[in-house]
Amino acid sequence: MSYFDHIDLKYRPNSYFWAREHGIPLVSDIKGAERRKLYEKALQADVSELIDPELLQHALPHEDRQAQGRIHPAFMGGEYLPNNRTGEVEIARITIASTTQDVTCIYARPVGQRIHYRVVDEYSGDTLDGRGHRTSLKPLTLKQLTDFFLKSWNLLSCLDANFESHAYPRDEVHDFIVDASSNFYAEFDALIHAHVDEWLDQVSPIQDDE
Repeated sequence: MSYFDHIDLKYRPNSYFWAREHGIPLVSDIKGAERRKLYEKALQADVSELIDPELLQHALPHEDRQAQGRIHPAFMGGEYLPNNRTGEVEIARITIASTTQDVTCIYARPVGQRIHYRVVDEYSGDTLDGRGHRTSLKPLTLKQLTDFFLKSWNLLSCLDANFESHAYPRDEVHDFIVDASSNFYAEFDALIHAHVDEWLDQVSPIQDDE
């Protein structure tokens, strides 16, 4: 059985921009990983009105970002992503358990009749391989989105660098992915972890008991 059998790889959302067009805020509008977690917990507990509105803004002022980092380096996660351009929305992100909880995202925006995509990181593109741009006439399928993401930013290479010397403990490798999420693709997380499982089978095959 393939790790991908239960995932609808052909799923394609109708639009990325319906919420923006109707003035509906999304959790993905918040860049900071920890601020986003706080807001999600508040929504689940039905106490979102208690959250300081300043924590819900897309980007924090420089001084506030520095203050967050002094609390703990992980609070810097996502805060140093590029700001959205006019009409641009985040459609997927992956957060890893590095010291500063680094986040990589795909942004999309309408340009004429096409949709323009870019993969962004928190290091001015230094962790990307240079293929982080593409366009399409309609929203991407789940498979197209994920392939584009992983070709632009090599998650598996990142995992290899962190776990090769530790013999790739499967649970720890998966846990290193703090978040793989999308407001537009419900199975994005499942597909990312399916890719990781397939890769783990190659680099650390399960040995039969002798």
